[in-house]
Amino acid sequence: MKLSIITVNYNDAMGLERTIKSVISQTFRDFEFIIIDGGSTDKSVEVIKKYEENINYWVSEPDGGIYCGMNKGLYQAQGEYINFMNGGDCFYSPDVLEIIFSLGIETDIITGTHVGSPHPNIGMNGITLYDLCTGAIDHQASFIKREIALKHPYDEKYKIVSDWKFFIEALILDNCSFYYTDTIVVNVDMSGISNSNKSLNNQEREAVLNELLPERVLPDYKLLMSIHPDLLANAQRITKSQSIRKTIIKLANALLMLKNISKTVLPSQ
Repeated sequence: MKLSIITVNYNDAMGLERTIKSVISQTFRDFEFIIIDGGSTDKSVEVIKKYEENINYWVSEPDGGIYCGMNKGLYQAQGEYINFMNGGDCFYSPDVLEIIFSLGIETDIITGTHVGSPHPNIGMNGITLYDLCTGAIDHQASFIKREIALKHPYDEKYKIVSDWKFFIEALILDNCSFYYTDTIVVNVDMSGISNSNKSLNNQEREAVLNELLPERVLPDYKLLMSIHPDLLANAQRITKSQSIRKTIIKLANALLMLKNISKTVLPSQ
C-alpha cells in the first residue's frame, strides 16, 4: 500500500466531514484511511459512521491531545507513506494524490504547497536549520515515509510544535532526503491552536531548540536569529565592510556544525 491518510479530530463534526469528503473523492486509490477521534461529544462519531464504509480504521476515545492521536494513527498505519490530513483541512483537489505519486519520487519526505494560510511555503530551495527556524514545512502538505515517522514519533509533551520538532529531527539531525513540489496539496483550516496561540507556539519552539541543539551551537543560533533576515540574506550587497560580512557568514555557518549539514547558507566570499 502506497499511502496511509490519518485524520485526527476532536469536536469538529463539520470540519471532519469536509476532510472526509476530500479524502474519499481522490482519484488515486492506493491508500488506507484512518480516523482517530479524541472522544468527541458533538456529532463527530455520527459523521464517521456515515462514511464508515470508506474508512479502514477508526476509534473514538479520550486521549492526550492531537499528537497522541497522531501517534495512535501512525502505529495503526501500513502504508509506505504517511499523510496527516486532520479534521478541517482538505485536499486541494480530487487529483492531488494522483499528481503527487505520478512524480515517481521516493525520497523520505515529499512536500507540496498550501492555500488558506498566510504562512509562506518553504523548501523550494532546499532546507536548512535557518529555514525551519524562520518558517515551517506544511505538515498537511507532506508525505512522510512510515519508517521515518516511526523513528521520530510525535513528542506528546508539546501542544503545538511537535510536527515542527519532527522535521528538525528528520531533516537536520538525520539528514533525511527531501523533495519539494509546487503542487498545491492542501487547503488549510486556520482555526487550530497553533494559529491562535502564538505565545505558546513561540515558547514551545524555544523549548525544542534548547532540547535539540548542541550546547555550543545554541548561542550562535540565537545570535544569528537576532539579525534581520534581509541583512543575513544580502550581507554582501548591503555592506562594504569585509569584517561585517565575515562575521555574518561565520554566524550563518555556525549552524552547519550540526550533524550531516553540508549545504552552505552563504558563499564564503
